[in-house]
Amino acid sequence: MDNAGALAPINETLGEYSQLFMLLAAMVYGVVFIIFALDLAKTNKSISEMDSQALKRDEELLVSAGGAVGTKARSRRGAAARADNVGEHIVTDKMEYTQLSAKRPMARIAVVLMWLAAALHGGAVVSRAMAAHRVPWGNMYEFLSTGAFLVALVFLLVLIFKDLRFMGSFISGLVTLMLCGATIGFPTPVGHLVPALQSPWIVIHVSIAVLASALFAISFAMNVLQLVQHARMNRLAAGQDDKLPFMRVVPGAGALENFAYRINTIGFVMWTFTVIAGAIWAEAAWSRYWGWDPKEVWSFVIWVVYAGYLHARATGGWTGPRSAWLSIIGFLCVVFNFTIVNIFFDGLHSYAGV
Repeated sequence: MDNAGALAPINETLGEYSQLFMLLAAMVYGVVFIIFALDLAKTNKSISEMDSQALKRDEELLVSAGGAVGTKARSRRGAAARADNVGEHIVTDKMEYTQLSAKRPMARIAVVLMWLAAALHGGAVVSRAMAAHRVPWGNMYEFLSTGAFLVALVFLLVLIFKDLRFMGSFISGLVTLMLCGATIGFPTPVGHLVPALQSPWIVIHVSIAVLASALFAISFAMNVLQLVQHARMNRLAAGQDDKLPFMRVVPGAGALENFAYRINTIGFVMWTFTVIAGAIWAEAAWSRYWGWDPKEVWSFVIWVVYAGYLHARATGGWTGPRSAWLSIIGFLCVVFNFTIVNIFFDGLHSYAGV
């Protein structure tokens, strides 16, 4: 960034509009979270009714076919049938819905409102950039608010091609939490970049880091759902009652794992570029590519964890809960790097704006 751009006066009025848009976006995201949660509750009731009807038909068929079949035997056979076909009559492993998708008006309303929230959110990010005459990711507040916007935007764009409404409450809740963390935990007035960040590399290095972090956040949510679905399917296979019927609108654990793996692969490539670009920027700023600064160390730790995750799953046969937990650990490292390292570790990257 040139000196003229760095010394340009801050537009305080536009900065206030940015804060207003951010507040409105957070409120709408909160409403979206509630509506998605209500949709899951309503879906839970609908699926329970479908199960009751299906179980009744199965028992009638078993009685007519097998004569005097004991109640416990019929129950065991019915539970086994449901375990073998869990969710198949609602959603396939390709995330294609055969039932209920057309009967979820609340989910449709939530998606429309989430687009509105994303528009307000994007306006807040852009207006802050215009107010400061620079890219809007120069401190923790801006990094977190921009990252939350990308999480919502990526989810909505993928939603055009894949019905991921089952993740709506998780994503909208995560975005709301991120915005609350930005505004409450790291409030930072609009201002100029510190000298260390006044470089064209901030556009390249930090923007890719924000997008990679957003992808890791989405895969994190998907891996959590994978663990819940895996435990649920094991309980059904053991003949236990289904305590989470709404999870029938969620694809199987294997499908969630495969989708999260593809997202993590893209995120890992971006994070690799982030580390390389950071090293090049460090050489230009401090005349060395690597100096074992806490931020650099933890960025490398994140890279190692996700590299281990991809390698273990591709070649080591690490599938199921083990791969999910490794991916979750990777995202927790991202959170640790962004919060604890930025706030409590002294280093050349200590310009978080808090």
